[in-house]
Formats: sequence, C-alpha cells, structure tokens
Amino acid sequence: MYHNYMIFKIDLHVHSKFSGDNESEPEASVLHAIQTGLRGIAFTEHYSYDASDFAEALREKYAGKIMIFRGVEYSSAEGHCLVFGVNTDRLNIKNASMKDLTPLVNEQGGVVIPTHPYRGANSIGEEIKSLKGICAIEGHNGYSHHFQNTKAVRAAGELKLPFTGGSDAHAPQEAGSCYTEFLNNVTYENFIDLLKGGDYRGVDTRKISRVWPF
Repeated sequence: MYHNYMIFKIDLHVHSKFSGDNESEPEASVLHAIQTGLRGIAFTEHYSYDASDFAEALREKYAGKIMIFRGVEYSSAEGHCLVFGVNTDRLNIKNASMKDLTPLVNEQGGVVIPTHPYRGANSIGEEIKSLKGICAIEGHNGYSHHFQNTKAVRAAGELKLPFTGGSDAHAPQEAGSCYTEFLNNVTYENFIDLLKGGDYRGVDTRKISRVWPF
C-alpha cells in the first residue's frame, strides 16, 4: 500500500551537458527537480561515471533540499543500462557484454538496471529475459512510448524483478517526468541497499509519451 507521507520520489535517470548530447546545465535540472517536489535526482551521464563529478559540489550546495546521486548510463554490447555504486571508468571495460559487466558490478557492491529495454536503438530487447544478476528493470522511461514502457514493466513482472522510473531528461524541464517511488527513507548510505531490496516502483507522469528525437 502506497502512502504519500512515506514516498521518496527520485528520478534515477538524468543527463546534462556532460553527456555530450545536450546543453542542459546540471544545476538547472536540480532546481527544476526541487520545484516539482522530488526528493532526489540521479545524474547518469552517458558512458562515463567521472563525467558527473560536478554532482559532488551540487550535493553540498543543496543539502537539505534534495539528494543528488551519481551513476552512469553504461553502453553494453547489448544495450544501455544504469550502473549505481561502482565507478565503471575504473573497471576499464568499454562496451562489455552484460554477461561480463553485471558480475563485476555486483562483486563490487553495485547494481545494474537495463534502461528502456524495448525502445529499439541502444536497447536490450528480449535478451533482457535471459540476463542474470540484474537488480531491476527500468519500467518507465521518459523518452519511451507508453507501449514500450508497458512491455518493460511486464518483463519485470515475468522475471519477478522490481521496476524503476527515470525521465532520461536531456533538458531541465524534463526532470521528474518519470521517477521512482521508494517506500523507505532514502539516504546516501542506504541507497544501493534499497535498490537491491526492491521496495519501490516506477511512475510515469506524462499524459502523452515523447518520441526519442534521434
């Protein structure tokens, strides 16, 4: 049962200009997230964990107003996935298969969450059903069509995995269009454990799904 006073809304999938494919200032996304009532935002820049180094200063500046997490949207051989809890740059593996990436991340205490699995380009597709060791599936993605998100949520159910939500924002005003509702008090210390625990669900606030522009 979901009670509003318990819910921690966190957008787990946000990009900025440091992803190299947009001009979004990360601080502008933080401010928009605060305005929309999010409790947290996760910068998951493309391909590089170190690309979100800026998040540390923003975390200190906005302490008490919003939590700011870091991850990476890793480009595996099969498709994109979010990685939290591990600096993938230091793993020194690029475009690794999910079969090789996932155990490495898990061994170091992190988690792997395939993103927009049914969107086509850079997506894992039906291969998601044979993956081992993933923490969850991104069920609601802000740049995926409703039917694509529905397939992702259905796949999570078939695999008995939780599903997350993330805006995949490439502009500040997009942050929070999709987010993850946690049923427990989220802290920087327990964030990864809560992701592993699975007591959350993804939410899509959009009335009309956007179409990925390229």
